[in-house]
Amino acid sequence: MTDTPAILADLSAAEARADWCQEVLNTAPDRFAAGKQIARQLGALVDGERVEFGFWTPELLDWRIADGDVFLEVLRPQEELDLTASQGDVRFDRVLLPVARCEAFTFAAASGLKAGSRDQIGDFYALVYRDQEGAYHRILDPLAASLPYGAFSPAEIYDVPAMQARRQDKGYFEQVRKADGPYKFAPPTSILQVHVPTATPGGTLASLTRQFERLAVRVGAGLSLEPDEELFAGYDAVQLLPVEPTTVYEAGPDFWTDVECDDDTVTAHLMRPDTTNWGYDIVISGMATVNPVLLETARPDELIDLAAVLHNFPRWPKMLVLDVVFGHSDNQGLNALNSHFFAGPNMYGQNLDYNNPFVRAILLELQRRKVDFGADGVRVDGAQDFKWWDASTQEMRHDDDYLQEMSEVVQNVAGVDYRPWFVFEDGRPWPQEDWELSSDYRAVIENQKETDPDVFQWGPLTFAHNTPFIYTFWLSKYWRLWEILKRGSNWISGTANHDTLRRGTQVNPKLNINTRLGDTKMEILDKAYDNPAVSILTYAALPGVPMDFLNATARASWGFIRNQDDKYGVKVVAEEAISLKWQVDEYSYSVPGAFRWLKELGFETREDLARFLEFLPALVEVTDYDLNTIATLLNAVEPPLAGPRPITVGGLKQIARAWMDDMHEYCNVSHSTSKLDPVQTNAMRRLRMFRLNNPWLRQNLRDDDHFRYVEPIDGRTVFVSLRNAPQGGEVFTVCHMEGGATDELDPLDLLPDSVSRNDWHLTIRGPGIGPDYIGGPLVLRDSMALVYTRGLDITHLAGEPH
Repeated sequence: MTDTPAILADLSAAEARADWCQEVLNTAPDRFAAGKQIARQLGALVDGERVEFGFWTPELLDWRIADGDVFLEVLRPQEELDLTASQGDVRFDRVLLPVARCEAFTFAAASGLKAGSRDQIGDFYALVYRDQEGAYHRILDPLAASLPYGAFSPAEIYDVPAMQARRQDKGYFEQVRKADGPYKFAPPTSILQVHVPTATPGGTLASLTRQFERLAVRVGAGLSLEPDEELFAGYDAVQLLPVEPTTVYEAGPDFWTDVECDDDTVTAHLMRPDTTNWGYDIVISGMATVNPVLLETARPDELIDLAAVLHNFPRWPKMLVLDVVFGHSDNQGLNALNSHFFAGPNMYGQNLDYNNPFVRAILLELQRRKVDFGADGVRVDGAQDFKWWDASTQEMRHDDDYLQEMSEVVQNVAGVDYRPWFVFEDGRPWPQEDWELSSDYRAVIENQKETDPDVFQWGPLTFAHNTPFIYTFWLSKYWRLWEILKRGSNWISGTANHDTLRRGTQVNPKLNINTRLGDTKMEILDKAYDNPAVSILTYAALPGVPMDFLNATARASWGFIRNQDDKYGVKVVAEEAISLKWQVDEYSYSVPGAFRWLKELGFETREDLARFLEFLPALVEVTDYDLNTIATLLNAVEPPLAGPRPITVGGLKQIARAWMDDMHEYCNVSHSTSKLDPVQTNAMRRLRMFRLNNPWLRQNLRDDDHFRYVEPIDGRTVFVSLRNAPQGGEVFTVCHMEGGATDELDPLDLLPDSVSRNDWHLTIRGPGIGPDYIGGPLVLRDSMALVYTRGLDITHLAGEPH
């Protein structure tokens, strides 16, 4: 440490911050107003040579901890630290600095500290207090800017202003600067939804950024695109599944474990975080930064790099939309945050106490800091779960005021104030039993439309439990389609997203499945969620903003994937077991490298695993999830089951972990790219470009527009749509959604009687209709669709590769 400055406490600066805090608490209109001001000063804030720290610590008051027993702990590695190393023991110099307190807030300041950057690892820190026995306990920083070892470890001091100063998309924000207030981003035209760990072979934000960099070069140069590149093209927004730190292994190991500790040094065993997660098992703490599992370099700059590449994309800049989860915390959050954050258990873990003004303010500050990475849009997960207990009526009430406050947060990137575009997933009265019938998916839209006419919700065909591979699905949802047509301009549309695809894999294959979609269950599922007729209906006929899930358009697998569970891991696998029938065939299982962990446990063939998974769900149910009894009964099966012998509780947990790790790898989109159909990928890209150039299609149907299903039904569902452009011109769409083939017909004969059949141009033909078809009679079969235009400029499609 001879070449680094000494760490010196700046107690006067800490005391000044505490005095300021007291002044705010005394003079603010209310505690929430005070909390919003104070929350801006929490965390580790780099200001030149000095770093100031702020913590909300009501637990110190609860436990009557004296000021002299509270310290800021600074940990500096004695040797050069490699954050990307899988594991190792690291020795830190430890410095304890005095603090200044104001009611439930604790402040510290120091000079000589090392702040992290893209090129330098910063000092680590936490707040510590000493109990009556002299033992030290850490209080972690929930507003940390960098968490290389996850949300349950000391944070890294990080120079956020320097990170923002290096961003390469300042011009993108500068062009929307307003002199009279924050700019408000408008909705995109279409969205690509991405799960970072399965989107590229590398599974990181850096590898996803390289994917878009290559795409940008090729699009900018007018080069043709390969099928796997077309999957990412034609969208003007990219929505990431949550990128916040998630839960850790319930049964260990921890990513940071103190091995030895004294007043001056700490030796810790460090592990690079390697959990697999679908993104929604969050602990609230650390929401202002990035999950280290997603970072190739362990630097949060990677998220800004992605934003810049999207914003600088040639011809059609792409918005970055972040998916934030503030409606609940996993139970593990109890180990990362003080008890004042929580209002009691729920089906996901813990409710948050939105009525606590400081919790409310800190949550909004976490949101502000995360979106300041440069997001143009925010998708709020599970908005119907934001509730508070009304003691006067003895019931839970939706906190619509908080949802409004989320929408009103002002961001600042590159010195430009703006408000992002907001999307809420809100299916209230879900989980009420009749929610599929009674939800109107408009609660937030109606509440906020006066202040934000562009506020969006997920629409009725985008929420969970949609199964477009079951016969009569489209006719049974016809009433929902009419809702979309009449009032769907502010809905996200489309049936393929992370939730619907996961639900689809849980459907009993013995139901009335549309076997015309494919010859195998895998083909049926793949085509159901990447159906050209559904896409053409969504992009060329329906209002709203279409969204596609990358794993669906790549015809890759997907499911509920997380490997942290110990207590309920076996139960989760039992619930997911049916997905084996939908997503994995004998060939896929036999591919070298696939399902390697399960094969090592003795499940050498898919048949071995399928037999085991026939027994497991039934035993989980009949034993009420008694693992000891389940193991005993599995050992008694004749002939014996494949897998570890004898089966023990530990063995069951090992199988569950292997399933999750293998499925996570199996779901990676890179495994599906060699099987992509270039006709399909190109047609869908052309369809997205068509929507980009006709943004008026987002609006609701006008009185002179038409939509119907062809009658008589005769064993099939065929939708026809006629949309009239405000500037003149028409779009006519014919979509065979399900059922048997039609008689030979001319699609233009399905136009309304009052509309001329002359001068129509066949603009898009779906896969399944040969390139030699340019019009006239044909037979329509399941999943075929066509788009005709009249009076519209379609030259933007002329240069597209075929």
